[in-house]
Amino acid sequence: MTISELCPCGSNKNYQHCCYRFHSKELFASTPEELMRSRYSAFVLKEFQYLMDTHADEYTDSRSIEELSKPPLPNWLALDVIDSTQKQNTGTVTFIAWYKLEGKLDAIHEKSNFVKTKDHWFYTDGEHLTVRIPKRNDLCVCHSGKKFKKCCGARSD
Repeated sequence: MTISELCPCGSNKNYQHCCYRFHSKELFASTPEELMRSRYSAFVLKEFQYLMDTHADEYTDSRSIEELSKPPLPNWLALDVIDSTQKQNTGTVTFIAWYKLEGKLDAIHEKSNFVKTKDHWFYTDGEHLTVRIPKRNDLCVCHSGKKFKKCCGARSD
């Protein structure tokens, strides 16, 4: 990806003026939603160090760059932000992150929790929610404007 391409986070801005600023440490996310979008982009672009740097230390468990980069890696398709809240030093973002893994469509549907420490937002943990896979004639999850059956739902076998 070049910095002039559209950012994977779905902002409709180019990467240079969106998540690149956070990945390069030029800026820090000012809201939980900015951090969540930049973390999604980091998954897409395999910026695993950024994921570790923006995960609150006390919540990382045994996560590591090695674990995050272990194949098979998903082919990320799109991000849908459903809700975002912020109250002083805590926040939540509910989202669906669509991906294909080994030819099968799936998603992470999560209500993520964030905490602000020393003027920086960090991901802590999240509540996994049930995701509904689209039906054949629904719009595709990748925002192409096509029907699901003619896009990401097309058989690739």
